[in-house]
Amino acid sequence: MKNKKFFSLLALMLAVMMLAAGCAGGASSDSQISESSQEALPSEEIPAGSFTMNIGFLKGPTGMGAASLMEQDAAGETAVDYTFTVAGAPDVLVSQLISGELDAAALPSNSVAAVYQKTNQGVQVVAVNTLGVLYVMEKGDSIQSVADLRGKTILSSGQGTTAEYAFNYILAQNGLVPGTDLTVEYASEHSEVATKALAGDYDVVLLPEPFVTSLSKQSADFRTALSLPDEWAKVCDAPLAMGVVAVRSDYIAANPGAVEAFLSEYALSVQAGNDNPAAAAQLCEKYDVIAAAVAESAIPRSNMVCLTGAEMKAALTAFYNVLFESNPASIGGALPEDNFYFGA
Repeated sequence: MKNKKFFSLLALMLAVMMLAAGCAGGASSDSQISESSQEALPSEEIPAGSFTMNIGFLKGPTGMGAASLMEQDAAGETAVDYTFTVAGAPDVLVSQLISGELDAAALPSNSVAAVYQKTNQGVQVVAVNTLGVLYVMEKGDSIQSVADLRGKTILSSGQGTTAEYAFNYILAQNGLVPGTDLTVEYASEHSEVATKALAGDYDVVLLPEPFVTSLSKQSADFRTALSLPDEWAKVCDAPLAMGVVAVRSDYIAANPGAVEAFLSEYALSVQAGNDNPAAAAQLCEKYDVIAAAVAESAIPRSNMVCLTGAEMKAALTAFYNVLFESNPASIGGALPEDNFYFGA
């Protein structure tokens, strides 16, 4: 049997202000993430290997926070005996979560809301694990604010996804209309955006991490002009919650202790990654999440968190309101009910 002392429950000292009707207001100090939401309080010893969980993570930012957890599990130092799946696309994990092959999965926040509707409330969200990872990159120095995007042509990817809706919301809150005040063109993949930028086809692009880091390393001409997480914070009272961890409702009902133990262990893993990006980057490569050379630079801009309870619900409620107003189908046609939010 494995043995070690563990932390079990997350301290939620501060909660983000609940938003009743989306993000219509300006930013406030309540939009800042409390440091306590990343920490765990010591509790009684939980015997190692007390629970089992099949869990999936995505390559890139959504999976980077789990690298330390994977290492600790391999060393026999976790209360939960994990079986990890690392996938390159959300659809793979969504399918396995619905079929029951996975007990839990880290996925884009809109995907989990859609699965909740599709499966008749068959999943619950237990944590926000990734905030905004989108950045406007420019070859030049003409963009210092969102207003400076006026008249620009921008290449992006993710048409019809949260990336488009979040960007459009920020533009709208700054008085800009795509197609009128600026042009946004779409490529099929993030890699295509980077390739066309390097080829000189576009001087302004919208990319997520780790593609921001990759483009920066390949071309010193491109700089990060705007941080969408920062711009979101200026127009919304809750953080941009783009990635979450979802767990099947039947698994939660049968294994509530496993979920609590996971949240404690995962919070410590995220904290370890943020505290020591160099060490976490090596583990990211070891467990096939992302190459170490890219991960080390990308982690500081990947906004890895572990928000739970009321703080989680506040962030997601704000984002889901924006998505619903943009395209109800993006979250399954309806806003999630209260039972969607575990522990809130």
